[in-house]
Amino acid sequence: MTYGVGMGSPTTSLYARVAQDFTDRLLGCPQDRWNSASPCPGWTARDVAAHVVGNHRRACAGLRGHGYRAPTAGEDVVAAWLEATAEVQAALKSEATAQQVLGAEFGNLPFEHFVRRMACADTLIHTWDFARATGQDEHLDPEAVELARTFLVAEDDRIRLPHAFGAKVAPTDNADTQTQLLNFLGRTT
Repeated sequence: MTYGVGMGSPTTSLYARVAQDFTDRLLGCPQDRWNSASPCPGWTARDVAAHVVGNHRRACAGLRGHGYRAPTAGEDVVAAWLEATAEVQAALKSEATAQQVLGAEFGNLPFEHFVRRMACADTLIHTWDFARATGQDEHLDPEAVELARTFLVAEDDRIRLPHAFGAKVAPTDNADTQTQLLNFLGRTT
């Protein structure tokens, strides 16, 4: 299944929106909130941001066929994010690169499929985590929420690994789609 690539493709557009939302939260973070506890046990807001940057660097390294490094303790995580997301967006604009199959570590998926499924879901969920930790707007892109929910619910058994997602939380009867997704991933709203 090909989602289409290039400037106007659904994958490029979706990723750009999700990435911009994360960028907005990083840029809007009060300086005194970077070390605030996040909904991810044992992680601060900065840890969440560093995790998202690390995953982006890992995916881009998969394209290049060589290693990557997670952000270091003293590294400017905002600058690192801007560089990492720019690299992903540039890769999506090239049809050859977007269709390049990543190795088994990434499920043998073309890069654009990986970005659509995993990077958007990971970045999306951690946008909420970061926003919650730093007292910012927690609203997520509705299309991305629905896509992430569809993908992740189908992967339920495989995502309940240690240090991945917590136990599901039962949503209220009137929970919106975003709340349902967050509850499914063990987050309370």
